Amino acid sequence: MNVFDKAPIVDRDAFVAPSASVIGDVQVGRSSSIWYGCVLRGDVNSISIGSGTNIQDNSLVHVAKSNLSGKVLPTIIGSNVTVGHSAVLHGCTVEDEAFVGMGATLLDGVYVEKHAMVAAGALVRQNTRIPCGEVWGGNPAKFLRKLTEEEMTFISQSALNYTNLAQVHAAENAKSFDEIELETMLRKKFARRDEEYDSMLGVVRETPPELILPDNIIPDKAPKAA
Repeated sequence: MNVFDKAPIVDRDAFVAPSASVIGDVQVGRSSSIWYGCVLRGDVNSISIGSGTNIQDNSLVHVAKSNLSGKVLPTIIGSNVTVGHSAVLHGCTVEDEAFVGMGATLLDGVYVEKHAMVAAGALVRQNTRIPCGEVWGGNPAKFLRKLTEEEMTFISQSALNYTNLAQVHAAENAKSFDEIELETMLRKKFARRDEEYDSMLGVVRETPPELILPDNIIPDKAPKAA
C-alpha cells in the first residue's frame, strides 16, 4: 500500500505472498520473494531489496528516520540474500549473498558484509559491522568463527532454492477458484490404485521389488486343494 506520497515498486518477476504487507517507499528486485506474514514498512525512510533475495515468513523490515547523531538509516538488502523466518531488520545494511538466520535481530546501523552469516536468534547491537566470511551469533552477537567454503556455497544455493520455490507458490496463488476445485477433484479421482481401475485407465504401475510378497503369503494366491 502507499503511505504519504510513496508507493512500493515491485519487479514483475518478484513474488509477494498474499498475506505479506509491503508499505510505502519499498523496492523489491527481480526474482526476489517476500513470504507469508512479512511486513516491509518504508514510511519514515526507504527499503531497498536486490534481486534473488528471500525474506522468509513473519519477518519484519523497518527503517529509522535518523539515529541520535542524525545519520539517515534506510534498510538496504542486497542480492541473493537469505533472511530466515521471523527475523527483524531495522535501519541496517545487508550486502549481497549474506545470510540472516531465523529469529535474528539487526538493530540500527548494523552492516553485514558479503558472505557473512548472522546465526539464528542472534541480537546484533547498533552500528556493529560483521566482516565478510564470518559467523556471528549470541546475545549480544559476537564473532564465532570463519565460514567454510561449503557454507558460502550453501548461502548462494539457499537463495536460488527460494527463487525456484517462489515460482511454484506464485503459480499456485495465481490459480482461480475453479482451477483449484478441478485439481482437488482430479487428485481424489486418480488417488485410486487398484488393478481393475488401472486396467480401465490403461495404466501400468510397476511394483517395487521390496513390496512383492511370495505367493504363499498372499491369501488370494494361496494354492487351492485338489
